[in-house]
Amino acid sequence: MVRNTNMEKLQDLAHTLRIDCVQATEASKSGHPTSCSSMAEIMSVLFFHTMRYKVSAPRDPSSDRFVLSKGHAAPILYAAWAEAGLFPSSELLNLRKFDSDLEGHPTPRLNFVDVGTGSLGQGLSVAAGMAYVGKNYDKASYRVYCLIGDGEAAEGSIWEALHFSSYYKLDNLCAIFDINRLGQSEPTSLQHNMEVYRKRLEAFGFNALVVDGHDVEELAKAFHEAQNTKGRPTAILAKTFKGKNFPEIEDLENWHGKPLGNKANEVIQHLTGLLKNPGPLGLHPQKPLVDDAPLVDITNITLASPPNYKIGEQVATRLAYGTALAKLAKSNPRIIALDGDTKNSTYAEKIKAIDPARFIEGFIAEQNLVGVAIGTACRDRTVAFVSAFATFFTRAFDQIRMGAISQTNVNFVGSHCGVSIGEDGPSQMGLEDIAMFRAIPGSTIFYPSDAVSTERAVELAANTKGICFIRTSRPATAVLYKNDEPLVIGKAKVIKSSTNDQVLVIGAGVTLHEAVKAADELAKVGINIRVIDPFTIKPIDAQTIIKNAKEVGGRIVTVEDHYSQGGLGEAVQSAVALERNIIVKKLAVPNIPRSGPPTVLLENYGISARNIVAAVQEILKY
Repeated sequence: MVRNTNMEKLQDLAHTLRIDCVQATEASKSGHPTSCSSMAEIMSVLFFHTMRYKVSAPRDPSSDRFVLSKGHAAPILYAAWAEAGLFPSSELLNLRKFDSDLEGHPTPRLNFVDVGTGSLGQGLSVAAGMAYVGKNYDKASYRVYCLIGDGEAAEGSIWEALHFSSYYKLDNLCAIFDINRLGQSEPTSLQHNMEVYRKRLEAFGFNALVVDGHDVEELAKAFHEAQNTKGRPTAILAKTFKGKNFPEIEDLENWHGKPLGNKANEVIQHLTGLLKNPGPLGLHPQKPLVDDAPLVDITNITLASPPNYKIGEQVATRLAYGTALAKLAKSNPRIIALDGDTKNSTYAEKIKAIDPARFIEGFIAEQNLVGVAIGTACRDRTVAFVSAFATFFTRAFDQIRMGAISQTNVNFVGSHCGVSIGEDGPSQMGLEDIAMFRAIPGSTIFYPSDAVSTERAVELAANTKGICFIRTSRPATAVLYKNDEPLVIGKAKVIKSSTNDQVLVIGAGVTLHEAVKAADELAKVGINIRVIDPFTIKPIDAQTIIKNAKEVGGRIVTVEDHYSQGGLGEAVQSAVALERNIIVKKLAVPNIPRSGPPTVLLENYGISARNIVAAVQEILKY
């Protein structure tokens, strides 16, 4: 039992955090002081009684993790770290200023933030990924805490994460729901129906504890119980009030996301009057860490053995991905793979032959799958490869976008791209995926066309910062490269050329092979074309493309198994946009396709060898 004097101090700290948030949001003339106020006691007990961390090293591998899923309450997170002594409280007055890292929502620009939050409903998935690593790979003592707003609890990704966390018995994870009744524009659907929350969380396999979220002693006991609960995660369901202890504002609508304005001084005066021990609280003793997270080295990762194929051998690039993944796993114990119940189609399951423990089954819940992967990669604990049919990543676009804001290094592998998958039809065909990943800032997009380049793409991705996407195909295609062929990000390969080429054709994946067939057909009628494999779509190798285009008279044909918008063709057009006397003719899937054999679909949607032959003959008229 904690002495009452300590409880009194924690209550004072909660009021101090409230004062900090009011002052910070007044200084910025924007922010969410009422949303911060509802969770002040939770933050006080967590940061100054429960969690173990080093102020001198906020991202120490052995420290407890805290994810503020309710990202708009950033001011109270900043205030907690300031009161802990990380930086002066006066810095809080720079909230939301352009030259301050104390942004409106948390980002890893700050050394105490692991992931960007603010797009609601995502924090618990990330926290689950962190907890999975802590329990199964680091086998360390650190715990993971995630604070969730009751408004964002309407997001399906929260419930995906709850299911995942319970299924994997993540007893080192504690989800805290700040149930303050009010959303942004009206009350939440459940308001303060705590019994419904409790039943739902228990049904999802959590140890569900309903507490008064403004009672520091109840909170301390609940966190203590969470630490001692084995075999399942804990959810603390805290009944709170928005704007707690703000006179004439507490629990009232229409105060979301607003500074207090002319009420600020009155509120600060009231909060100051609630302090039992006015004056500086001073630095607070930290709980010592259990320094048991192992050292991890995820640099200079290589394939355990080089590619081993014969030129012309037919191998699907999705199969080569599985082979490469297993080779990486053999050479580095921190390579892991995640998939959403498609592992026998993406071939991610091949990692299980090396170490079954390094495969994480996410089931059919792609939003959570991506969030968990981002969590596993935090603090450089793993190198994560996430696979699915390329088209299914579109439903997790927001998680991927937030991953970029979070400076994550997750690698995405999308198989079954384009109409070349055949009879499964358009719902299964990745036809928007390149456009989606091209739009992600700092991303690298690999589109390998044979088994050798696929293995090298996987190896390169493992060593590349930022989000990587590797696009793999379902059909078997011929091996083009020698096993020792050097492949580099941003460097294209000339596959076929002669001194009298008249058109440059750029394809990738299955369409590169169609381009080679077209070159053979055209050669029979005396037309020579040059064929380029871009290898990476982002960055695109503008220098090689421009040089070769000029050598063939400025005529380019691009051909891709993707919709016209945002794909290979537009990447090439952007690369040559400032060049005089270069024209580009794009071949791409023009509309929503239908089921059919792959060869029939390639033909009917304008990206087969015959279509390339026709496009070359047409562009020669210009």
